[in-house]
Order: sequence, then C-alpha cells, then structure tokens
Amino acid sequence: MAQLRGIKQFAFALISSALPLFPQATASLSGHILDPSGAGIPAATVTISNPVARFLKSTQTLPDGSYSFTNVPFQNYEIAARKQGFAAARETVSLRTNVPATLDLTLRLEDAKTKVDVSAVDKAMLIDPQETSTRAQMSQSDIERLPLQVANRGLESVLVTFPGFSQNANGAIHPRGAHNQMTFVVDGMPITDQLTGAFANSVDPSIVQTVELYTGHIPAEYGMRVAAVANVTTKSGLGSGRSAGGSLMLSGAEYGTLSMLGQVAGERGRFGYSASFHAMKSNRYLDQVSLDNLHNGGNVERAFTRLDFQPTERDTVRFHWMAGRSSFQLANLRSQHARGMDQRQALEDMSGSVGWVRAVGPATTFDSTASLRSAWAKLLPSAGDTPVTAAQSRQLTTFTVWNRVTALRGVHNFKAGFDYQRFPVREEFRFGVTDPAFNDPASGNFIQTLLAHDLSRGGGLFRFRKSAAGSLYTGFLQDNVRLGRWQLSLGLRYDGYRFLVHGYQTQPRVGLAYHLRETNTVFRASYNRTYQTPPNENLLLSNSEESSVLVPRNVRERLGGALVRVRPERQNFYEAGVQQAFGRWLSLNASYYHKDAGDQHDNDNFFNTGIIFPTALARIRVNGVQGRLVIPEYRGFSATLSVTHARAVSTPPFTGGLFIGSSAIQLLSAGPFVIDHDQKIGAHAVMNYSSRKGFFVTTTMRHDSGLVTNPSDSAVVAADRDYFDLLPYVNLSSNPPRTRPRTITDAVAGYERIREGRRKWEATVQISNLANRTALYNFQSLFVGTRLVQPRTLGVRLRWFF
Repeated sequence: MAQLRGIKQFAFALISSALPLFPQATASLSGHILDPSGAGIPAATVTISNPVARFLKSTQTLPDGSYSFTNVPFQNYEIAARKQGFAAARETVSLRTNVPATLDLTLRLEDAKTKVDVSAVDKAMLIDPQETSTRAQMSQSDIERLPLQVANRGLESVLVTFPGFSQNANGAIHPRGAHNQMTFVVDGMPITDQLTGAFANSVDPSIVQTVELYTGHIPAEYGMRVAAVANVTTKSGLGSGRSAGGSLMLSGAEYGTLSMLGQVAGERGRFGYSASFHAMKSNRYLDQVSLDNLHNGGNVERAFTRLDFQPTERDTVRFHWMAGRSSFQLANLRSQHARGMDQRQALEDMSGSVGWVRAVGPATTFDSTASLRSAWAKLLPSAGDTPVTAAQSRQLTTFTVWNRVTALRGVHNFKAGFDYQRFPVREEFRFGVTDPAFNDPASGNFIQTLLAHDLSRGGGLFRFRKSAAGSLYTGFLQDNVRLGRWQLSLGLRYDGYRFLVHGYQTQPRVGLAYHLRETNTVFRASYNRTYQTPPNENLLLSNSEESSVLVPRNVRERLGGALVRVRPERQNFYEAGVQQAFGRWLSLNASYYHKDAGDQHDNDNFFNTGIIFPTALARIRVNGVQGRLVIPEYRGFSATLSVTHARAVSTPPFTGGLFIGSSAIQLLSAGPFVIDHDQKIGAHAVMNYSSRKGFFVTTTMRHDSGLVTNPSDSAVVAADRDYFDLLPYVNLSSNPPRTRPRTITDAVAGYERIREGRRKWEATVQISNLANRTALYNFQSLFVGTRLVQPRTLGVRLRWFF
C-alpha cells in the first residue's frame, strides 16, 4: 500500500510539474550536401564520427539534399559525405552546446585527382584541444559488445572500463579514492542515489546510446556528488528513419541465470519514441560471501520509455520514464546458513522527467527540467537471523528543477543556471541481538548499551521511525573561452544546503588547456572547489537522538557527546594532465590529481545486517595518476587500456554518523590510516575485433593489485569456519593488509547476420572469469564486509531484430 500511494503521489507531482522543462545535454547538427552548382544531392550518405569515443552515426540526405543529426554528445566530430559519381568530402565540427549547429558540404565531381579517403583517421581527431576536463566517452555499439558479467550488474560495469575507478563488490566502484559520491545524469535528470546491486537498482546499460564520464575538472553545472559524473544519453527514436523497429534478446548462463530484453523504437514526422523492458533471474544474484554460494538467488525487472517531439523548428519536448524492481536473498555465511537464516531484500524505484528546449535566437537557447525520482527499500528478517536480526523500510524521493541559458558570443560559450532540489526521506528500522556470544558481558568487546536489545538475554528490539525533508538551492555561471591555442574554462557555483545541518559553499572551478599543434599535444591544469552533500540513504538513522543511545560510554566521552551530525564534505581538487596523439593510430589521455577534504564521507555496515549507513571522518587526502590509451579502429581491430593508481589516507576521529562497537573506539584513537578505497594499480584492457563477414570477438582483462582489508588476526581467521579457507586470497601480514592481486579475463564471441544493410539476428557466447580465478574484492572490511569475485561462468545469447 505504501508503494501504491507513493506511485500515485509520484504521478501527480510529475504531471503537475510540467512547467518549463528539460535540459538537453546533447547537440544537434543539420545542413545540406550540395553539388558544384549549389543544388542539393539526394540519397547521399552522411556520417558523423569520433574515433577516440568510437561514436558513429549515419543517415541519407532527403530529396532536397538536407540531413540532420540529433541526440549527439558534446564533442569534436568529423562529418563525411559520399555519393557515387562525386568525390567524398569531410569536415571537422565542434559540437559543445545545445545551440543548433549547421554545416553544408559541397561535393565535387569525381576524378582521379579529387578522391578523398574518408576511412583514414584524421590525426587531429585523436586529441581535443578544447577539453580542460578529464573526460571519456563510450557509445552503444561498444557497450553491446562488452562481456559484462551476468546477474545484476548495471552501468557501473561499463564505467569501470574507464580510468579513475577501483572495483568493488556487487558492481560498486570507487571514483578517485572516494567511497561513491557519483552523480548519474540520465537525459538531464540527476540521480545521486548510491547505485549498487545490494543498495539500489542501477541504470540499465541496454538503454544507453552514449555515456560520457567526467572524473577531473567537473563543470560548475554539476554538484552534490561529483567525485565522478556520468552523463547518460539514452536511445531515441528520432533519426532512426523507421516508423517501428526493435529487437528481442534471450540469454542464459550458469547458476540458473535467465534473462530477456525487448526494445522498440521509431519515428513519425516530428515524433520519436523508444522503449525497453528487461527481466533477469539468477541463483548468484550478489557476489557471494564465502566459497560456497549460499542463499543467493534473486530477480530484477527494469522498464524504460522515452518520447521526443519537435512541435516547431525552435522547440524540442522530451518525456522520460524509468522504473525498476528487484527482490533477492542476502548471501549467507556457512554459520548463518546452518541456522536457517533467510534474510531478503526488495528494492523499487520510479523516475521521470519532462522537458522543453527553446532556441531563443540563432546562438542562444533556454532549457529547463522537472524530474521526480522515488526509491523504496525493504529488508525482511527471518527466524534464523544471526548474530543480529534486523528489518528496514525506507523511501527517498527527489524532486529537481534545473534551468539553463546557453549563449555563444564570439570566442565565448556562456552557460548560467539556477537549480532547486527537494528530498523527503522516510526511514523505519529495528534490530536485536540473537547470538549470546555476539555481545557477551564477559568479553573484552562487551558494549553495555546493546544489552537492552539483546534478545538472547531478555532484551527487546530497538525501534526507529522518522521522516524529514531537506532542500538544496544552486546557482552557477560558467564560460568556455577559445583564445588561439589556449582554452579557458571559468566556473563559479553556489550551493545552499538545508537538511539535518545547514551549510553553504561558493565553489570556483577553473581550467586551462594549451594546444601544441606542432606535436599534436594538449596540456591542461585545473582547480575545483566542491561541496559534497551527505548521502540521504539512512541519514536519519545515523544522525538521530534515538540511535545515539547505542553509542558506548567511552566513545561518548571521547567525542564529547553521543550524536555528531554528518556535515557536507568540502574538497579542494587539483589536476594536471596531457593529451598526446601518436601518428594516426594511438591516443593517450593522462592526468595526475590531488584531493584534500574535510568531513570525509563514507559508509559503515550495521553489524553485518546488510544495512549501510553514512558516517564521516575528519579528513582525507588522495593522490593519484590515471591514463587511457586508445587505438582507433583499423581493419576491424580496436583497443583501449585504462590504468589507475590511487593513494587514499583518512584521518580520524569520526566527525559524523553513528559510532558503535570496538572498531569505532580503535578508529577514534588511531592516527591516519589507508582506507579501503586505496589501490596501487588497477588496469582494464578492452580489445575488439569485428570482421566484415559478421564475426566479432571482444576480450577484457582487468588487473587489481588489491584493496585494503580489515587488519584481522590470521590465527583467529584460521579457526573461523566461515573464513578459514579464504586466507590464501588475502595478505594479512602486509602493511596495510590487502586482498591478493587478481587478473580476471572475460570474453565474448559472436556472429551478426546483416542483410540488405540491416541487422537480422545475432548469436553470442560469453565466458566470465575465463581462468576461473578465485579472488576477493574485500575481506572483513569495516565498511563493506567480505565478497568474492564471480567464478567462471558460461553464457549464451540470441537476439532477433525487426
């Protein structure tokens, strides 16, 4: 009933918010292909491409020679046109705003002297002289060919192929030494929820046309969670050239994994539509917590719809709707399974946005968005719960209005905006200790405040229920200035935060790039001041007077009180980088960064219940290096290599959140320590080959040197029936302790049948963890527990196109 009421409220709020609408974070290009006399050439083939991003779209000109491209990510592109009897032509164009761009190309009559090879890569396209940020991009065709792990992995499994991330369990990724702190912007709708398989339903990769990732020098228009920003452009029916088309995909894999994906898209005149539905079930839904895959089944369903309408040449209207639900068991340890523990979790989400972009003049646009997202989560207890039993029901709703004005004036690209966000939160939680040995009064780790909730000793359940609402007000200005070889990026952002604590921050964001044309090199440097607001999930619980009664007396004395609220994290971020092209066949983008921050945000696991709540530490310092090599496609072969190094050192004491247990006491009295986001080397290689006959192979190899683990006593672990056989996969004697290095290889091979220029069907075989390496993501971590890498898994996939 609660979900039904929530859905009704969601629908009403979204309909009533259809005021000035949607920010379009994509470009559009139109023009004519002309013959030497100036007449339009019909049925000419026009392509728009970028070899580093591997973005490629093509269309044919109309009878008057006109063409158009919409839904194009911001980037530099090469436009090529060809028609039999004419010499091909190509031109480079910079598409950086949603101000409509135009480009006409004239084709000369073909002869021996006018032939142009449009298949050769222009070496100037291997770098981007206008880029002051660290940014990478991937398109739909590459995403579809990746050997993504089966089960519940979302868009994070795509992003981890980029540099800047440490990989963790259940699809979680740590951007540049941060715990999460990411924003996903889906067709202009910001999603700042913590998206992992166990915490919230992720964005489905199958709906993505392109994803661009910012990890350095984040533009001033983005805020709240900006350790990384993933700007997602979904598939649109506009430009498809068909009134209806789509595909149906069926797949199966080991561990009883079955899934289906149905997609449709099309256009009629000025109206375009796109929709998809995805369902999956697996007996290995989450990453397992022991070598035995125990109590680990689950299923997920996702749905998506996008509608585009262009009522006039100057207006674009878009509606976006997305929903998901999942229900799954929480993986058991052996001792929990023997007790019959049967905890389950259910997640639901629904989001939508509706919008409008208006071309105010030839070089000015106004756009606005109204979006609404609601997410529900439930943890269901069982009679066999050990060492604690817990139950939870929470809801987070986020209503956002974005407004943007973009203007091109000479060498200036201006953007200004005002945003408002409102986020009501509701949380219900209860727990009790069920194992007499868990908080034994005779133990040195006995916590007096838990005795009242020790069910094994006559105590009662701890109960918590609370609702509250917060808001965020934002204004920003930014200007990208082109001055010959120099590119300046000037931004200023202001955030006013009003929730459990109040705060504000003015944030300068400044970037500079210099293009050394003689060597095809771009140097860049930037400084960002950012203001990261606390995660809203379980924030009421970790900042409540009710929960403070659980804090041990000695922790209260050290803190000067039982309750310290989580405050926004304030960061200074410095970066220097370089882009370098090597001939026509290799592109390098590398950077060094340093971050220092106060009130560092992190998460803690509530007594292994599967409930994560936010905490904060005094400071964090991160230094890192990342780089990405790209080999553009040549005779069907292409490759990328992403490398990341991050050193992350946190400094206690806690400055916010809930502090329970002996680990809290130890951290309060400790000095700086290397946190579990730290990793010396993470490397991810992707190699593709596609033949002209339809056969293709993609192989990925990922090496991780190992994340930091809990400093457990190896003798104690050896005597623990739940963990003894994991000792070979963790190095507890190193300083700090880490999981052992691992290299995991995944591969997919298939055949695509194309007839008369259209895809008909596709068949693929996929193997995850080809060498069947046993490895750990983490081990007894205070923050995320213990999780293992997926064993070797064989899967097959069939897809039909219509």
